[in-house]
Amino acid sequence: MIELRGVSKTVKSGDQQLTILHPIDLLVPSGQRMAIVGPSGSGKSTLLGLIAGLDAPTTGSILVDSTDITRLGEDDLARLRGAKIGFVFQSFHLIPSLTAQENVLVPMEIAGRRDAAVRARALLAEVGLADRGHHYPSQLSGGEQQRVAIARALSNEPVIVLADEPTGNLDSSTGHQVIQLLLGINQARGTTLVVVTHDTEIASMADARISLKDGRVVPGI
Repeated sequence: MIELRGVSKTVKSGDQQLTILHPIDLLVPSGQRMAIVGPSGSGKSTLLGLIAGLDAPTTGSILVDSTDITRLGEDDLARLRGAKIGFVFQSFHLIPSLTAQENVLVPMEIAGRRDAAVRARALLAEVGLADRGHHYPSQLSGGEQQRVAIARALSNEPVIVLADEPTGNLDSSTGHQVIQLLLGINQARGTTLVVVTHDTEIASMADARISLKDGRVVPGI
């Protein structure tokens, strides 16, 4: 479960304060598929980053699986992210000098999992890349790189998967395949899935959605 209580984000811009996200309350039950939609600059990625604990809110509290992450120090926050949250980025964020399998291995090696190699191979097979583990990111298509990124996000068996415009750098056909993969993972594993997207078709596949404009929740699609 994810719960936001009065969460806002304000940053300093020159001599003034710029509010990126106005106070928001949000509840995402365990296992739900939630879409966050809105135009560029509406605060979608900021909201997702706050949920992930990659940034701290200016006001309010954020509960992830019953833990108030706004009260955690950096070390505890990093441990919680590593154990409970998988993040999929628009730009894949793979390490170019590592193979697909090695990219999936990294979080598990950090966590000290003894079955890391076996699990990495199994995850690549789950996303349809059983025969591509020895390839480097530069040898993979955009869709294949995103599949590797999804496998990496699942490596530590997170209860929550957050995806920030996961199809933004893909053509429509490949993007549809990636979304179907994420939805299938949600259904098979029971993970909570929160997707930031500007694609109304993708948003329509979610159980629930919120629409942002200028950092405020507005009546959505």
